[in-house]
Amino acid sequence: MNAMADKSLKEATSELGDTSRMLLDQLASCVVLLDENRNILVLNTAAETLLEMSAARIGGNDLAQVIDLDDTLDSLLIQALEKNYPVVKRELDVVLRSGQRYCLDLTVSPINIGKAAHLLLEFTPVDRLNAISEDEHMWQAQASLRQIIRGLAHEVKNPLGGIRGAAQLLARELDAPTLREYTDVIMEEVDRLRALVDRLLGPRERLHPRLVNIHEVLERVKQLIEVESAGTISVARDYDPSLPEFNADPDQLTQVILNISRNAVQALQGEGKITFRTRAKRQYTLGGQRHKLVCAVDIIDPGPGIPEEILPQLFLPMVSSRARGAGLGLSIAQMIANRHGGLIQCQSEPGDTCFTLLIPMEG
Repeated sequence: MNAMADKSLKEATSELGDTSRMLLDQLASCVVLLDENRNILVLNTAAETLLEMSAARIGGNDLAQVIDLDDTLDSLLIQALEKNYPVVKRELDVVLRSGQRYCLDLTVSPINIGKAAHLLLEFTPVDRLNAISEDEHMWQAQASLRQIIRGLAHEVKNPLGGIRGAAQLLARELDAPTLREYTDVIMEEVDRLRALVDRLLGPRERLHPRLVNIHEVLERVKQLIEVESAGTISVARDYDPSLPEFNADPDQLTQVILNISRNAVQALQGEGKITFRTRAKRQYTLGGQRHKLVCAVDIIDPGPGIPEEILPQLFLPMVSSRARGAGLGLSIAQMIANRHGGLIQCQSEPGDTCFTLLIPMEG
């Protein structure tokens, strides 16, 4: 950071004030203030998340040290400064120096602070807007599905109880043991169907939230997975140690991560490496509600991937990519995540499948 940029940074920070800073941090769009030399003076929380750097680390640095200033972006900045008029670019492809790519809507507005010209950049990730819409649709679909399943379960369990009762009465009237074997089969199959319906309904016990360290939950699952696989599966950790504790039911979160991890083990055919990764997401929207801070847990495996035609229905009951799979583990995991106000997402291609558990950390 040069002396001039350092002075501009201090002046801009002073002018901004605590109240304005707080308002900026509440915005979902990314806001970056540049001086006329393109040094970064101010950025809000959403911009810190997008650029993958804190304000303390990035402040005063040239924008080109963070973003690849290609001809398109460079000309937009020049145009806004020279014409002293806002310019807008839709669906601009931006590459960070880290290699991360984004599709963004960008507005560049020239503003004067004192006698100096500055540029105000507003980024809105197009991919994230599409994801919010998809997440909200998934949330609503899951809620509707749960209502349908509850109604169906009620209609199925009532006649099953009658069938089982009739089989018990019939068994008492039969003298031959070979005939009672048939009534035993009827009762066993009825019990199996009732258990299946209960599993479709998902966990019905109440949540017992308390302060939870998500890494303790992950360590518990790691131990279970490595013991179950007799050491043929290893679990790598990529944890964010700054994540705070938050209120959740640790047993049910363990069930969510365990269900996903067991799917990964099966995808790897019982041998290989799974990665657990944790990150914080700021100003993140889940189910139509915006949260100040969200915990993101990634469970990653290098397996063959999930068939593209299954991905949209992956969290529905009875959907499985395995011939003998019951298709309930991920459905139950999604239900538990929803009960915590969260959501599970999945991205998959051959060699890289990532399930992401998103849980609000406030409240």
